[in-house]
Amino acid sequence: QVQLIESGGGLVQPGGSLRLSCAASDRTFSLYGMGWFRQAPGTERELVAAITWNFSLTYIADSVKGRFTIPRDVANNARYLEMNSLKPEDTAVYYCAVPRQRESRIFMRPDEYSNWGQGTQVTVSS
Repeated sequence: QVQLIESGGGLVQPGGSLRLSCAASDRTFSLYGMGWFRQAPGTERELVAAITWNFSLTYIADSVKGRFTIPRDVANNARYLEMNSLKPEDTAVYYCAVPRQRESRIFMRPDEYSNWGQGTQVTVSS
């Protein structure tokens, strides 16, 4: 089973930027898409961005559109989430995940994902 390790979280001021990394223990990303989720205390885990394995489709949630992106020019064992113009409401634990199926489509629900990283905390505060 693939292991996913997120990194890059931290404390940033409003308007700042962070780049989250998701490293896979094998070449999973050459076969499967992936998603970035976040979860703030007392809320449900929500999908903020996702991409298919062949980069044919990308999803960006409305709440972060224009601010978050998933770069496409990356190695097969790593994916990233570029976060700009961060707001206090972006504060959450961010997780990367790999879907159960290999279809080239965007998987929207957490239960469609079978492998999860441990999460990385992002705090946006002055």
